[in-house]
Amino acid sequence: MALLPETARQVDLLVARAQAEGRAPSLALGVVRDGDLAHVALAGTHPRPDADLQYRIGSITKTMTAVLVMQQRDAGRLALEDPLDTHLPGTPVGALTVRTLLGHAGGLQREPDGEWWERAAGRDLDTLLAGLTPDKIAHPPHRVYHYSNLAYGLLGAALERITGTSWADLLTDRLLAPLGMRRTTVLPTEPYARGYVVHPWHETLREEPLTDSGAMAPAGQLWSTIEDLGRWAAFLADPDPALLDPATLTEMCAPVIISDLDSWTGGHGLGPEFYRVGERVYVGHGGSMPGYVAGLVVHRPTRTAVVDFANSYGMRGGHHISALAREVLTRVLDAEPAAPAPWRPAAAPPTAELAELTGRWWWMGAEYEFRVDAAGHLVGGLVGGPPLRFTPEGPDRWRGRSGPQDGEILTVLRDATGAPVALDIATFVLTRSPDQVP
Repeated sequence: MALLPETARQVDLLVARAQAEGRAPSLALGVVRDGDLAHVALAGTHPRPDADLQYRIGSITKTMTAVLVMQQRDAGRLALEDPLDTHLPGTPVGALTVRTLLGHAGGLQREPDGEWWERAAGRDLDTLLAGLTPDKIAHPPHRVYHYSNLAYGLLGAALERITGTSWADLLTDRLLAPLGMRRTTVLPTEPYARGYVVHPWHETLREEPLTDSGAMAPAGQLWSTIEDLGRWAAFLADPDPALLDPATLTEMCAPVIISDLDSWTGGHGLGPEFYRVGERVYVGHGGSMPGYVAGLVVHRPTRTAVVDFANSYGMRGGHHISALAREVLTRVLDAEPAAPAPWRPAAAPPTAELAELTGRWWWMGAEYEFRVDAAGHLVGGLVGGPPLRFTPEGPDRWRGRSGPQDGEILTVLRDATGAPVALDIATFVLTRSPDQVP
């Protein structure tokens, strides 16, 4: 569904302003809603952008590498608590776990030794591994958030050893081809935007070299387009179960570590970054390589996302491509909030045994209320509080599926006549009257 005209106008203005003030030769942005591109905003002339023009996406590549890792986890070929040494034997940093590497919580050095890998010819895997020493661990694991490109080079190496397939082939077979991302490639494919550094004083362009990152490719190699990266954003909002269990993606979007301890506005999961904007939390990732910057942010509850690119390294005047994506996403969500799902009546009344669990219950003088939803789940909680959901697990036994009771057991207690007299929720016993003693 396309954006409303006024929303589209506001988005176009934000993009035009960011391109002009940030001095980006070209800038492209796409808004994704319910799996489709809802709007494309373009600015700049060097070259004139469109939705099929390739830009380098840098570290957004890491989100795809992370999904490949989780696919292998779900297939039983690795565990998140595996030490790296399990899959790369003899590695000097092999005590670090897969989980800490995915979430940048292992304290591993940010870059591999040698030349700046993003701007130099890439080294092969054996050379990357040979350069590792125990002192590459800069902080004790789980102590601080320390972003590490090297961590994702090593995760890519582990994937190759586990599958016997190169990272690039694995990516194509397991993600790019199934998702129809035909214009997402390891090396640039025409048409693509050349990448530049803008001179600070006379505003000329210096074209940056195109490099193959070699063994560090899993950390930031890929090229993509607005259309293709929009498909990836839609996947992160609502994954195809044939490629990744939705529960696994939800697991990936739970914090491994908070990156901003002062205000808790940022963090990292098992691959995705997190950004708190007001009361919303977005997932995604930023990216940069010499001559390019890119952003991807997703609001999973509404299946809304923004992807954007520019072909200059850094943007002047405090403009940042990921910040622009977050600003546009917030503007769209504020201007066009998602409509609530329609209420639908139940197809049939609940069984007598279930119906008698509904109504008012009491615990420690507080009033609770339970009802049955259209799916036959028991829904309720403290009156005026957020509803809790319980699904049946056996006779008089229910499993919590939301809120603080997620995973806990609700047991129905009955008297000698079989009438329900109490609900025992993980030892907290609710009764039918505030005067009853549990």
